[in-house]
Amino acid sequence: MKGYQMSRRSKTEYWKAIYWRYRRAPKPEKHQILNEFCRTCRYHRKYAIRKLNGPPPPVGRPKPVSRQHRGFTYDPVVLSILRDVWEVAGYPWSVRLQALLPVWLPWIRFRYELTPHQEAQLLAISPRQIDRRLQGFKRHLAKRIYGRTKPGTLLKHQIPIRTEHWEVKGPGWVEIDLVSHSGNSADGQFIYSLNLTAIYSGWVETIAVLGKGQRGVLAALEALVERLPFVLCGIDSDNGSEFINDYLLAYCRKHHLQFTRGRPYKKDDNAHVEQKNWTHVRKLLGWQRYDSPRALRVMNALYANPLRIMMNWFQPSVKLLKKRRVGSRLVRQYSAAQTPLDRLPQSAALQLLKDEREKLNPFELARHIEQQLRAIWELANEHHSPRHVPQLKLGYLFK
Repeated sequence: MKGYQMSRRSKTEYWKAIYWRYRRAPKPEKHQILNEFCRTCRYHRKYAIRKLNGPPPPVGRPKPVSRQHRGFTYDPVVLSILRDVWEVAGYPWSVRLQALLPVWLPWIRFRYELTPHQEAQLLAISPRQIDRRLQGFKRHLAKRIYGRTKPGTLLKHQIPIRTEHWEVKGPGWVEIDLVSHSGNSADGQFIYSLNLTAIYSGWVETIAVLGKGQRGVLAALEALVERLPFVLCGIDSDNGSEFINDYLLAYCRKHHLQFTRGRPYKKDDNAHVEQKNWTHVRKLLGWQRYDSPRALRVMNALYANPLRIMMNWFQPSVKLLKKRRVGSRLVRQYSAAQTPLDRLPQSAALQLLKDEREKLNPFELARHIEQQLRAIWELANEHHSPRHVPQLKLGYLFK
């Protein structure tokens, strides 16, 4: 008995004890036995009648079912290495982590001195198994908070609204957005991060700009365009006045770029860049206020070199291929995880970037990112920053 409820084994033994007595008893006595059987085992009356009038219970004690427990397939050293790589890479999703391991393998092999057996285990682990093994170490991330950009009103009638997602078949089409680093106060001048995200490849370029003046944002955008490894074809933005203005419109017309905007208050229209706002900016820098020229220089040093290389060369990502509704559930199908560099069309310039990637150590990149992030955090304006912010663990940990 477990509390007030009998165990299944006890019910079976009680059924065996009364089965033949019930079958041989006269009708009035059967009525009493049936009532007692229902009250004791908490059975429905019809179920109890079927059980007592059905086939007799088996003779003898049933043999216990022997369950063969699988042993640990993966070496604890391999799981420890997997956790280290997961932390250094910025806690990627298990599918992305599995795709990341072959790219990082030369440096993992050098850093941890893997045996052939351990290397085979590390490459054979599945995304679902990664989720199981890392379940105890996963932590809840802070709720994403977006910037303070407001819809603009200037020249809206000249810039068409993109009412459907671009069905792009190649690089060149990008989304842009600003991420505010204002802390608790939007007064005065503070730093914004300008994010440029390629829809086809997931390539991301970021630059910090002090204030969101129209000329300053345009100059920052031109600097980002110079870094792109592909030719720019079109730009899509939100309705902020930093984008909806004469300067950016004239720039797009001069360079024959398609310029569109999303619907007001519909962040899903710019879903690609909104997602990168979290992974490339907010997750690393938090919600502190940065408003000094020195912070601007350090942030741009981070965006221009180590973080850009880490995210575009060494971090695989997935793309949504299609989604369909099955009953009340929305089933999404994703592409195989690839780095933005590997997703770009093959060319001579692209091959040079891949050759350069072979010479870089992602663990060293992670260490540089860690150092620069700590330097940036030291430059936050604590007077106008949130006082009770949950302690964020840096996305790039170097051990």
